[in-house]
Amino acid sequence: MDTISSDEYDVVIIGAGPGGEDCTTALLDAGMSVALVEAEIVGGECFNWACVPSKAMLRPGHALRSASRSPGAREAITRPLDASAALSHRQHVVLHHDDSSVVESFTSAGAVFIRGRGCIEDRNRVVVTTSDGERRLRARHAVILATGSTAALPDIPGLADAEPWTNREATSATESPTKLIVLGSGAVGLELAQAWRSLGTSEVIVLSRSGALLPDHEPFVGELVLEGLHQAGVEVRFNTQVSGVDRLADGGVNLMMSDGTIERADELLVAVGKNPATVDLGIDTVGLTPGAFVDVGNDMRVAETDWLYAIGDVNGRALLSHQASYHGRIAASSVVQRARGEGADLPDEVNETAVPQVLFTDPEVASVGLTLQQAESRGIRARKIETDLGAVLGAQLHAKDYRGE
Repeated sequence: MDTISSDEYDVVIIGAGPGGEDCTTALLDAGMSVALVEAEIVGGECFNWACVPSKAMLRPGHALRSASRSPGAREAITRPLDASAALSHRQHVVLHHDDSSVVESFTSAGAVFIRGRGCIEDRNRVVVTTSDGERRLRARHAVILATGSTAALPDIPGLADAEPWTNREATSATESPTKLIVLGSGAVGLELAQAWRSLGTSEVIVLSRSGALLPDHEPFVGELVLEGLHQAGVEVRFNTQVSGVDRLADGGVNLMMSDGTIERADELLVAVGKNPATVDLGIDTVGLTPGAFVDVGNDMRVAETDWLYAIGDVNGRALLSHQASYHGRIAASSVVQRARGEGADLPDEVNETAVPQVLFTDPEVASVGLTLQQAESRGIRARKIETDLGAVLGAQLHAKDYRGE
């Protein structure tokens, strides 16, 4: 093999979220040299500002409500939830946003970690802007993009200037706002609405543009989740449109509604979707569009290239952290096999339909695959079977009036 210089590696990975982490581990296990580049914190959005902290915030409320449904435990509840203790535990779970121990685990395993913003400069070449200046890297076999996604802000007058919460601020705030308005009724919006209501926010209002909750699930799901939100004290307003936003001098925020009314809140959380983190990635140098998802094949390789891969949220296939890890392992296998001149032993199809996912509201929602309507719209012969989980003895042990399907 040719001699590898200090800034030349078999693979350069930009982004150290779940996909980048698992891809790095798989490549190191295969004996390849890896430079792992991360501008912020190892673990990415999921560990630091999304999946992990939000679940830590939800858990105390879940536990308290679960106890309140259980005769015997219900009678022992004498005090409200301690929000300060819950938020302190959240910070402990995310390592207080200190990734030094995680970085050490990767460098000990043989990876080279570079803290900085990576950008494609040319074929197989990446320039990293660090606190000490620029550092140029060359990948012998592959560059892998694993930069994830960022919270989307709709084009509403005054919204960007108002600097609303996104999932990042909502999962790292240390005090409960008195009144919180949530713009968006997807998983992020509903989970954080219920979490902050449990943690002491007196009034939480969710604004949904649609006329039903969670329309991409079976109809009963939205009905049960809506019932759970109401029981938790969260208000949901359907078919609402925001025409303008204004941040007030006292720190509060005004929302101008399309019907002419004004809704004031202490804080606004925007949770309406995600955009791929490809704006400042240099992908235009290889003919790709900045700000767009990167299209890849089933081996996670970008079309018309033999060196560039994109895994996780950045390729738009399934914006879930466990799917990013799956993509990372596929990409690593492809890189290793191509480097060794071996025939591809990769999946003919990456299944983005039968992907398990969970909505951690109360009640929780677990789903996998298509809904009946989605299956029928694709011409798939399907039938619906419903089972009342409340009739199952095991469910009755958890609550007298257990609901679920």
